[in-house]
Amino acid sequence: MIWAIRDGWTITRRDLLHWRKDPGPVLIGLFFPVMLVLMFGYLFGGGMAVPGDGDYREFLVPGVFGMVMVFGIEATFTAVAADASKGVTDRFRSLPMAASAVVTGRAGADLLNSFAGLGVMVACGLVVGWRWHDGVGAALAGLGLLLYLRFALLWVGIWLGLVVKGPEAILALQILVWPIGFLSSAFVGPESMPGWLGTVAAWNPLSASVSAARDLFGNPNWGGTGHDLLLAVAWPTLITAVFLPLSVRRYRRMSR
Repeated sequence: MIWAIRDGWTITRRDLLHWRKDPGPVLIGLFFPVMLVLMFGYLFGGGMAVPGDGDYREFLVPGVFGMVMVFGIEATFTAVAADASKGVTDRFRSLPMAASAVVTGRAGADLLNSFAGLGVMVACGLVVGWRWHDGVGAALAGLGLLLYLRFALLWVGIWLGLVVKGPEAILALQILVWPIGFLSSAFVGPESMPGWLGTVAAWNPLSASVSAARDLFGNPNWGGTGHDLLLAVAWPTLITAVFLPLSVRRYRRMSR
């Protein structure tokens, strides 16, 4: 276990060093959601109805927090697929290192990046008027649920990056991820959608995490499913249970 942790930390440091030498993509990833807040909050916010006639920006900001967690899967996929296509992953496999280190190292680096991204978004939210109203403990719990969703989706990105040939397949991933992201309660309540579509959006893992976070922040929220907090824990747990072992297994079998 100690060997695996040390090797995983070595890969995490390697990925962090890459970001330090080429910070452009990281900075773009950090500030893209800021543009979403400004665009939806100020350009479209006047036409948005919020349950209880609340402030739309307080409804919006937790939704963008969740979108940042979901869109992070693209960065994970691109990095893993690029290493695999360039032979870097095969080189790692030839070294005397723990078999789990490559996938856990990437997960560690991307989770640190998600911490930074969420920090930027919290600062942006405070600037545009978002606040939490039920204490620091509840606010940290809400942020923790969002990071747990990101942790779960990391393994989906890692597995896809090891399965798909080449980072150029990112377009296909975006076609899948963006509808899942927008078909949720991130920007509007599902009750405003057609019946069947609203049902799909209500049970979306992103909707569960965002709705539970809104409740913990004390922000305006739609009616919810009645089980949002439970689903915000259950969905990431299920996703992790499926894709973490799949990622490690795929890494071990890459040459077969």
